[in-house]
Amino acid sequence: MFGKKSSSLTEQDVLSALKGVQDPDLHRDLVDLGMIKNIQIGEGTVALTVNLTTPACPMKAKIEADVRGALANRLGSDWAVTITMGAEVRGKGIAEKGDIPGVKNVIAVGSGKGGVGKSTMAAAIAYGLQAYGSTVGLMDADVYGPSIPHLVGATGRPMAKGERIQPIEANGLRLMSMGFLLEPERAVIMRGPMLHGIMQQFLHQVDWGDLDYLVIDLPPGTGDVPLTLSQALPLTGAVVVCTPQEVALLDATRAVAMFRQLKVPMLGMIENMSFFDVQSYLLERGGPKARKLVEAGGLFEAPGDERAYLFGRGGARKKAEQLGVPFLGEVPLNINVRERGDEGKIKEALAPGSLARPYLLGVVEQLAAQISIQNIKTPKMPKLEILN
Repeated sequence: MFGKKSSSLTEQDVLSALKGVQDPDLHRDLVDLGMIKNIQIGEGTVALTVNLTTPACPMKAKIEADVRGALANRLGSDWAVTITMGAEVRGKGIAEKGDIPGVKNVIAVGSGKGGVGKSTMAAAIAYGLQAYGSTVGLMDADVYGPSIPHLVGATGRPMAKGERIQPIEANGLRLMSMGFLLEPERAVIMRGPMLHGIMQQFLHQVDWGDLDYLVIDLPPGTGDVPLTLSQALPLTGAVVVCTPQEVALLDATRAVAMFRQLKVPMLGMIENMSFFDVQSYLLERGGPKARKLVEAGGLFEAPGDERAYLFGRGGARKKAEQLGVPFLGEVPLNINVRERGDEGKIKEALAPGSLARPYLLGVVEQLAAQISIQNIKTPKMPKLEILN
């Protein structure tokens, strides 16, 4: 225990005090992970920064409390401790063939079938990661039915600068989509080799710049595009979006099997359209009488009755457990999300006050945690010593 006036406290003493404090998601020591930065010791004061592996860390508050508790146990209560919670998104830590220069993580968002809200989830994930302070790109690989430009309200035609294609920007998000290159009513008819060429261009000829995350919206099903992507670059991992009903879960299972066959790590499953929240709908769209009834309580017989499970309950969570895949969360049916997407303002679904915001950001936090876990699993390249 160090007295408040002790001048013998060193940076190593602080690191020793924090030895054993773990990241709850990564199950690794904060000191070993290099998360403790900028230690400053004054007369009776200690200040430091905890640099998390993602600004969307869901366990940020617990980590700060654990660090504060460990320092109090070692130093005593006389010391004034200042902790700054920072973040620096990490990639896999090794360079591999096909990597996009400057892009730390590439996440594919797929589904076994259409109509489950995959593109909406991809756009929400991109804007959610951005909301936490990350630099994010969104690539629309659904060449047959590109919907990302409409969802985010982006227009224009990508321009070339030298040999690099400049992405379109929408609210700070860097975008590339076949939808920017075609007339709206024109059908896309292409064979596998053509798709392969377009994907290669989108990945390696677009000037993505420095990105923490590049989110890729895949076409539904198990066709040529996922195969091309898995061959073109080492993906950080994949996310599968599904709805609760059994027929959708069967297709989602096939999508998970496809990614595993392609050696793409599974980051998790998202259950979209999990339920319809009647109470939230009345608060958002009801008149004064409806809102008054909701606020007074007693509108439903039992807790949970305000949720109408239109497509079944808990199907994706159970399927994820069966498949050994992380479950990233439930997103309810929400008219506001649908309307904002139709208006090209999907980012507003994550704005403060939006009833969908807690669900969408919850999914983003769990996904960010799984990306960090996956990157920690990636083995480091051995250091080779040159002997004279």
